[in-house]
Amino acid sequence: MMEHQDETRAAYDGVVELYASMFADRLETRPFTRAMVATFAELVRGTGNRRTADVGCGPGHLTAMLHDLGLDAFGLDLSPAMVGHARRAHPALRFEEARMEALPVEDGALGGVLAHYSVIHTPPGELPALLAEQVRVLAPGGLLLVSFFATDGAEPVRFDHKVTPAYSYPVDRFAELLTGAGLTPFARLLHDPASERGFLDAHLLARRP
Repeated sequence: MMEHQDETRAAYDGVVELYASMFADRLETRPFTRAMVATFAELVRGTGNRRTADVGCGPGHLTAMLHDLGLDAFGLDLSPAMVGHARRAHPALRFEEARMEALPVEDGALGGVLAHYSVIHTPPGELPALLAEQVRVLAPGGLLLVSFFATDGAEPVRFDHKVTPAYSYPVDRFAELLTGAGLTPFARLLHDPASERGFLDAHLLARRP
């Protein structure tokens, strides 16, 4: 586990400014993503617990969006360089360096967890433990919105992501992993991003009972 995480951290540390320039304003052209994040935020507000972690926050643009949507949002990321950029770009918000499988959050504290394409570098065998950590920090009734690349096949597919190797997942298989972690998936959105890789963009919403 440590080796691939160290490689991922180093890879993202090396592309911070380029990555931020490519993705920080990309939501303006991603209506499906905006709609799912807005729906997630509305549902989290409805729980009465607005404290929300943007796990794998990158340059912090989605943390800021969650804040603008009325949530008490903070960002966590493996890459210290990404955290530094996020702090400079959004000085009013809180960002911390953290590993996704060991979040610096107490049990049952959060109304929401956003994992926006931040699990894609996790090897399939390690994904259940990572999802269990997301469940640990959610309060009963809390929500997880996870976004990832989806494949039509029956098995996860490893591919050469532009930053560091990543995986796409069958949507039903991913939903089963959420169920196995103790969540109840209740909504999904799949759409074609016209990707040269041929993957779909997938967004799954799940609730902790």
